[in-house]
Amino acid sequence: MFAVLSDIHSNLEALTTVLADIQERGIKTIYCLGDVVGYGPNPKECLDLIIEKAKWCVLGNHDYAVFYEPTNFNYGAEQASFWTREVLETEEEREHGDKRWVFLGELPMRRILETKLGTSTAIIDFVHASPRRPVNEYIFPDDVYTNPAKVKLLFERVKHICFVGHTHMPGVFLDEPDFYLPDELGNVYPIIDGEKAIINIGSVGQPRDKDNRASYVCVNENEVHFVRVEYDFETTVQKIMAIEQLDSFHAERLRDGR
Repeated sequence: MFAVLSDIHSNLEALTTVLADIQERGIKTIYCLGDVVGYGPNPKECLDLIIEKAKWCVLGNHDYAVFYEPTNFNYGAEQASFWTREVLETEEEREHGDKRWVFLGELPMRRILETKLGTSTAIIDFVHASPRRPVNEYIFPDDVYTNPAKVKLLFERVKHICFVGHTHMPGVFLDEPDFYLPDELGNVYPIIDGEKAIINIGSVGQPRDKDNRASYVCVNENEVHFVRVEYDFETTVQKIMAIEQLDSFHAERLRDGR
C-alpha cells in the first residue's frame, strides 16, 4: 500500500491534513510528483515535510523555476517563484537551507517502479506532467476530444501505468482515448494487466476541479483510490493575502477549488 501526492504548492495546511489522513490509513510509503513549492506561503515547511516523509519525489515545473528560472509562467506564478527563492536563500540555519537546496537540485524528472499489486505485476511511471515531457506538458481532459492524436502519442510512452499531476485535475486517461472523472469510477480505478492508464492524482495544495478539498491517491492491492480531504484553507488564504509578493488570486482560488 502506498500514497501518491502532487502539487502541494507551499500549502502547509493542506499538506499536514493529507499526511495525517495517510497516517490514519496506516500507509507507510509516500511518493510525490513534484511542485512542492510555488504559489503558497510555506515553502520551507512543506519542503521539510516532503524530505522527511516521502520515499521519493520527482521534479515539478515550479520546483524547477525556484532552483533554476521560471519559464512560460504568468506574472503571478513568476513572482511567487522569485519570492520562494528569496525565502529559501535567507534561511538563517545553514544546515536546513542546504538540505532544501540539495533536495531541489537532485530531483529526477522520472521514477519507475515495478511492483506486485495483488496478483498482478505493475510497471508504474511517476512524472510531474506527462510521460512525453515530464516537467511541463499539460494533459487536459478535453484532449481526448480536441487532440486525440496527442493522447495516442502520450500512450506510446507508457508501458502500463503513469501517475501525473500538473493540471490539478484528477481523473483517469485510457488509450481509446478516453477520460474518466473519479466520480464516474466510484473513486476507484482497478489496475488491470494489459490496460494502459495515465492517472492524474489531482492537487494537494491548489485543487482546480471546483472541489476545494485536497486531492491525492492511495494504492491498495491493484486499486487506485482517489481521496479528497477537507482542510483549513482559510488559514492558507489569510497567509497568502498577508504576503505582498504573492498574488491574491492564488489565495481566493483556494476557496472555490478553481
